[in-house]
Amino acid sequence: MSGGDAVAFDDEAAVCAAIENATHILSSVPPMGEGGDPVLLKYGDRIAASGVSWLGYLSSTGVYGDTGGAWVDESAAIGEGRRTARADADLAWQALRSDVAVFRLPGIYGPGRSALERVEEGKAHRIDMPGQIFSRVHVDDIVGAIIAAFDGPGGVYNIADDIPASQNDVIEYACDLLGQNWPPLNTLDGAALSPMARGFYAENRRISNIKAKRLLAWTPKYADYRQGLGALLAARAQ
Repeated sequence: MSGGDAVAFDDEAAVCAAIENATHILSSVPPMGEGGDPVLLKYGDRIAASGVSWLGYLSSTGVYGDTGGAWVDESAAIGEGRRTARADADLAWQALRSDVAVFRLPGIYGPGRSALERVEEGKAHRIDMPGQIFSRVHVDDIVGAIIAAFDGPGGVYNIADDIPASQNDVIEYACDLLGQNWPPLNTLDGAALSPMARGFYAENRRISNIKAKRLLAWTPKYADYRQGLGALLAARAQ
């Protein structure tokens, strides 16, 4: 929320005052599983009745489920994948106000949170799954899209880079940048991934960002993982 110092979520009086005084509100709070969206449950009516000039919500491209590697845009149905709670929250924010901006985000990376760190920490994996494709986005490009949307029309926007790629490609490039050997190619079962990490490989899709480019005049600064990882490594030396 914009318009003042941070306040505790459960400090209802302070949050309501912040809503009342805000010009722009952006929620990045994930849903509580089947419990619903905590922001809407506690403050949804207050937000809907406020005079805030701009309202946004950070959702996930996981709402699309598996597309078998096909391109997917904002017109696609949602709620068929493993992120049903996120899909419900996505729809609930859309219903709150007609001009809300909903940003559907793929895998996010940035300083301290990228393939570079996973390689350095020995946590990087290469999985033998030919044809498995993911989209991703640099955190700075999310910020750029949100700012662009302040003066753009409300609606749902996919915010992703231009070139989806396999996770193996990303890990291999990170290794090359760091001068390290590639991790061994493993099967999904043999990699001993956590349930959350394993779920990452359960879906396969390419995310189209054309709508955001056209309506928000937004273009990702880091058009692909090579540009993004290269910039992250270069920033370390500064």
